Amino acid sequence: MKRLLEEKVILITGGSSGIGRAAAILAAREGAKVLVSADKNIEGGQETVSAIKKEGGEGAFVQADVSHFVDVQRMVNRTVELYGRLDCAFNNAGIYGERKPIIDYPDNAFDRVIAVNLKGVWLCMKAEIPLMIEKDRGVIVNTASVGGLTSWENASGYITSKHAVVGLTRSAALEYSRRGIRINALCPGVTRTSMFSGRGDPDKETQAASWHAMNRIGKPEEVAESVVWLCSDKASFVTGHCFTVDGGYTTGGR
Repeated sequence: MKRLLEEKVILITGGSSGIGRAAAILAAREGAKVLVSADKNIEGGQETVSAIKKEGGEGAFVQADVSHFVDVQRMVNRTVELYGRLDCAFNNAGIYGERKPIIDYPDNAFDRVIAVNLKGVWLCMKAEIPLMIEKDRGVIVNTASVGGLTSWENASGYITSKHAVVGLTRSAALEYSRRGIRINALCPGVTRTSMFSGRGDPDKETQAASWHAMNRIGKPEEVAESVVWLCSDKASFVTGHCFTVDGGYTTGGR
């Protein structure tokens, strides 16, 4: 049976751990050639590629800070150099930022969250879309969050950036759908990744689980399944959508 991403080339930012790593490994299992990028966690990105190759898949790693267009363009160019084209992109790199009220939130910390989470997605699409226009086809998935659809306290940088990713995704989808390019936003609930500060703390995990109708937090592998599906031809009529993978978080349980 044909695999979901057979002979596709996919670029995944923030691929050193968590959802990015799970998506990279699953995409390779489904037949894709994978270019993994990360900024600071170089070792983690290389470990992701090693995991792909261990299973017989094809992947490579490049270091890139998505908040700088020079890095982004080099990352995209490297993908084409290695694999000849770009079919799909999972713009997943992101940071949480400070956990402080607005009046105590440092300006430079806010700017950094916006630079990575929002401008990084924008810059990635600026570099990715022209290659997809050449082929009149392509798929982009941008990582937003349930925090881009709802809100919580002491995270103004993160919440602002993720709401903006949702708007940016919808705008891009409207601009490029007629060029054969599908663009969607992924909105995970609380997921067991390094960004979840409650990992290993039973009380915090119980509390976070209670925010979801399913009364548990998600696994990176569960979110990765949705990324691969959105990139596949199975989702051929899905664009401009905020795809929640949240265990019922946005039903109002929080």
